Amino acid sequence: MNWGTEAQNRLSQIAQCSLNENGVTRFPFTSEHRAALSQIQSWMETAGMTCHMDADGTLIGRLEGTGNGPTFLIGSHQDSVRNGGRYDGIMGVLVGCLALQTLNAEGIALPYPVEVLAFADEEGVRFPTALLGPRALAGTVDPAIFDMKDRDGVTLRDALNDFGGNADRITDLKRNPEDVMGYLEAHIEQGPVLENKDLACGVVTGICGIERNIVTFTGETGHAGTVPMENRKDALVAASGFITHINAAALCHENLLATIGALSLHPNVVNGIPRHVELTLEIRSLKDDDRASFADQARVFGDQIKADQDITFEMTRTYEQPAVPCAEGLLKRLRHAVREVGQDGLDMPSGATHDASAMADLCEITMLFVRCRGGVSHTPKEFASDGDLGETVSATAEFLRQLGDGS
Repeated sequence: MNWGTEAQNRLSQIAQCSLNENGVTRFPFTSEHRAALSQIQSWMETAGMTCHMDADGTLIGRLEGTGNGPTFLIGSHQDSVRNGGRYDGIMGVLVGCLALQTLNAEGIALPYPVEVLAFADEEGVRFPTALLGPRALAGTVDPAIFDMKDRDGVTLRDALNDFGGNADRITDLKRNPEDVMGYLEAHIEQGPVLENKDLACGVVTGICGIERNIVTFTGETGHAGTVPMENRKDALVAASGFITHINAAALCHENLLATIGALSLHPNVVNGIPRHVELTLEIRSLKDDDRASFADQARVFGDQIKADQDITFEMTRTYEQPAVPCAEGLLKRLRHAVREVGQDGLDMPSGATHDASAMADLCEITMLFVRCRGGVSHTPKEFASDGDLGETVSATAEFLRQLGDGS
């Protein structure tokens, strides 16, 4: 069987489980989610797995091994953003199913059990929370999230319970780390690196840490036609200098990303000097020390602007997520597996968060990135070729085989 073509066909079919025809819109605990689970269950059963849905809405397919011991987990999410693509998330679930089907077709029985996990909610689009499935397995779910509501006023608790889950049993899902070998997630890259290097897949070394800050500059407003330039305390001029500095400083760091993503100003009129500017500064890095150091440098520069231009500067951290490194032992096997199927095995960080970041609280993790055309994601334009999908399935199957024989 051509596994790449088979993967493409199945992804096209499950893309029809969508709220509309403009890309894929599939939110958790909806009729579209239920339709998708029906197809995913057929993938799992075709690969020889038995299936059940957990109390958190995760569909789990399990293939027993020839011996006893810890279970290896493969997973990703079934949900999408609004008008998203047909690869993000769901591709990782399918890759796990097809890898096990490949091994079955080759007559290879693994000595350890494998579970493929189709998590319900990673994107956090319907409810203002995410990663319920992996957090349930890791035992890190905050019970307060079940009172959160969607746009229609439906609580997460009611949506989950009506879907067949059970919010009151989430704590029962916590796994014993000793029972888990590790976790693998395949995902489209969501960036241009693999395409630029003409590679089908890459090996993720870790998931970047993230922090977000609110930055404000406050000066004085005045009439644009009457206040001399040398007398102005223009908050937007101050903010512009800060933004330019942040971009230049980030360019000097090989593995750090800094983004000014939102900006607002007051009074925001054509003939008024901006008095107040608020902007967001997000910093991502695989090294938390580098991220913290960059934030400190940003504060120092903001204080310098404050002193030089006689305005007010404040920078407040609003969110922080530590970096998550992939396990070296699993990385070594994954690199070898990728090379065995003819790929370079390029090491690369993940700047985006994935289910793997929450699974790291339970077990060792590793990730495999797949080339996506144009480096785009969260859009109907997402595309991974049949050939690249096939290479990913083969690399995953080889990785599982290596885990079994200790190579």
